[in-house]
Amino acid sequence: MAEETTISKWKGKATTQLKNTPPQQIWPLFEDFCSLHKWLPTIDTCHHVEGQHGQPGLVRYCASTVPSSNGETIIKWCHEKLVSIDPIQRCLSYEIVENNLGFTYYVVEIKVNEVDDGGCMIEWSFEADPIQGWRLEDLYGYIESSLKAMGQKMEMELQASTN
Repeated sequence: MAEETTISKWKGKATTQLKNTPPQQIWPLFEDFCSLHKWLPTIDTCHHVEGQHGQPGLVRYCASTVPSSNGETIIKWCHEKLVSIDPIQRCLSYEIVENNLGFTYYVVEIKVNEVDDGGCMIEWSFEADPIQGWRLEDLYGYIESSLKAMGQKMEMELQASTN
């Protein structure tokens, strides 16, 4: 679900449910803030830039290589700053502080919630300024598909490690 507010902020929330994996197993994968490249297929690299691991203020660098229209590759990158992290509630928030992706304001909150059947629900909520050349539906579609891919990859990795 995504919506455009009257002050031109884009807001939305995507969710994915992992039926076979409890939140206690998924949360540590998000808590390791600089491991995004392991879970998000579109990210080639993610590493620590500054700050203390597990603490607000930590900054990570994330990058992807993408083909350009002239056949060369372009590196799309961002620096993301951990704003808050709560291991008890299993939630964190971060913001993009520098990038070449077109974001002027982008804040995310990730929550890992328990569901009745023993699995978990991952929520990715966002607020952003409109991005030139994008529609809100484009950003929401990217987030929704990314979250689904991340959840599947996390669940498969955890299942493989227990076998």
